[in-house]
Amino acid sequence: MNTATGTKTRFLHWFLARDESEAAGPYEDPDEALNQSHVKPWFAVMCLTGVDYFSTLGYQPGIAAIAAGNLAPVATLVLVLITLLGALPMYRCVAKESPNGDGSLSMLERLLSFWPSKVLVLSLIGFIATGFIFTMTLSAADATAHMVENPLLKDALEGRQVLVTLMLLSLLAAVFLKGFSEAIGVAVLLVACYLGLSVVVIVRGLMEVVTHPSLLSTWSTVAVQDHGNWLGVFGAAMLVFPALALGLSGFETGVLVMPQVKGDPSDTRGNPAGRIRNTRKLLATAAVMMSVLLIGSSLATTLLIPAAEFQPGGEANGRALAYVAHEFLGEGFGTAYDVATIAILWFAGASALAGLLNVVPRYLPRFGMAPEWARAVRPLVVVIWAVASLVTIIFRASVDGQAAAYATGVLALMTSAAVAVALTELRRRHWLSGGYFSLISAIFVYTFVQNVLTQPGGLWIALMFVAAIMVVSLWSRASRSTELRAPAVTLDADAERMLREAVQQEQPLRFIAHKRHRGHLAEYDAKALEVRLDNHIPRTASVIFLEASIGDASDFEAPVEVTAVRVGRHRVLRASGTAVPNVLAAVLLEVNRRTPEPPHCYFEWSERSPMQNMTRFLVSGEGDTPPLVHEILRKVEPEERWRPQLHVG
Repeated sequence: MNTATGTKTRFLHWFLARDESEAAGPYEDPDEALNQSHVKPWFAVMCLTGVDYFSTLGYQPGIAAIAAGNLAPVATLVLVLITLLGALPMYRCVAKESPNGDGSLSMLERLLSFWPSKVLVLSLIGFIATGFIFTMTLSAADATAHMVENPLLKDALEGRQVLVTLMLLSLLAAVFLKGFSEAIGVAVLLVACYLGLSVVVIVRGLMEVVTHPSLLSTWSTVAVQDHGNWLGVFGAAMLVFPALALGLSGFETGVLVMPQVKGDPSDTRGNPAGRIRNTRKLLATAAVMMSVLLIGSSLATTLLIPAAEFQPGGEANGRALAYVAHEFLGEGFGTAYDVATIAILWFAGASALAGLLNVVPRYLPRFGMAPEWARAVRPLVVVIWAVASLVTIIFRASVDGQAAAYATGVLALMTSAAVAVALTELRRRHWLSGGYFSLISAIFVYTFVQNVLTQPGGLWIALMFVAAIMVVSLWSRASRSTELRAPAVTLDADAERMLREAVQQEQPLRFIAHKRHRGHLAEYDAKALEVRLDNHIPRTASVIFLEASIGDASDFEAPVEVTAVRVGRHRVLRASGTAVPNVLAAVLLEVNRRTPEPPHCYFEWSERSPMQNMTRFLVSGEGDTPPLVHEILRKVEPEERWRPQLHVG
């Protein structure tokens, strides 16, 4: 029995570990910016964040060919220009503004305050969850599709796509359960192999184009004839750009896992300059590498593969580069490339999983909208795996069925980031950069709207994720509302002196909970007389008024700061925090810790209905204070005789 209990304890300690060395996760508290023990070189982290981005080589040329036809290379060039001139500068700004892994969400959060800020963040988390979850499921499903199309595996795997995809998702989750460092190691190996083989395939394809110059001349002639001139060609390519912008979510992942990027020994919390510089190297290197590879792959596949083969059922559908590898490098090399493609598509969900493992503990527990264990990595891995598995079962591992939701989530993420950067620059009166990023924002807004109009189902799926996030978050906030929510209580010098003098005069200390109106002497005189009469407090007993003020009631927790004033002969302690009952409970517990006898506090009943009081407490931090203070105290101090005593008259 003892052995079983010890094993269970060790398992829970491992499973719920939050320390970076144990859990090996991407989440980092801002105070840990100086800790360099868990970090990796920027190029290693690039492999993890870019594994989804790089894996799009497996299907991007085919998507471009289907969406743009003969214009696929031009449409890809448009994508590259927007990547290098739009997404890259945009996320260089995000890296500077959010160096501790907050991502672009924190920039939008800072632009608003109170509940509108929280609602906006929750809505965007819903879209992020949509994009990242479907990145995991679609990539795994695409890897399964590649396996099923392989002649050696087709008979064994035909009809078992859902089971195979679930197995791939489980294997991905197992890697992250083992540790985040292990995930980075796997990513480095897969990216190195896949990109190396892809370069060989693309170079071989371009060599074929060079040796047959008629391919290029025929293509350009047809393109110009169909659209009048090259301006018309680029205009037509702009219209199909939204279908190609799917791999850009890797930029957001790159800034979300910034805590994993090794900086300089001189980095500080306020200015981790080395980390910012190396993250920018990560983003730029990934963008330039993929730009070159995308243009080369699109040109080679469009000119070398018959158009019919790109269509559903064709041999190049979803595997254009693999088709080139088999066709021009032989079946042996083609099979090796198939294996590398399947492996990186399987692990493409790793960057999305890493992003979710940062976003959720960064925001939801801080908002009080997730259990505290959500800050731990491994429980989150299990939850995300369960959701991804459910999505796979619902969509039956269909790549085409998941594409709309995937595109909607990714484009919503990119659009929100562009708007965040533009608004930040405009608020700082940086008119030139603000205008430039406003133009980039307009491009991504157009892309998002165009995607929604052509694939409305994706928006509905994303909104379902948003609704689920909202419901779970609000339920969690309500269920956790009677936690103490005050990590510390700080008394200024006057409050310390007033409390010390009161302790020396008499025991127990008696407090009157008071909601200040005008703060005049007559107000305190009347309140003191009323409370003494209602609760039979002797005239000789001294009392201290205890008042609570609310800053941002939408915040879940904040340190309680206590000051002291005198109004005539009355002593007043004034405390500030996130909710009146929690602030009063925190001060009473602090006094209880300092005095030999539990303090007493006197309240009045509220005249509002229970429903009104509950709503006021959850939204504005007020409500029917006495029962809420009692419940908070009961949870913190189970022993009644040592608990501060409450009286309601």
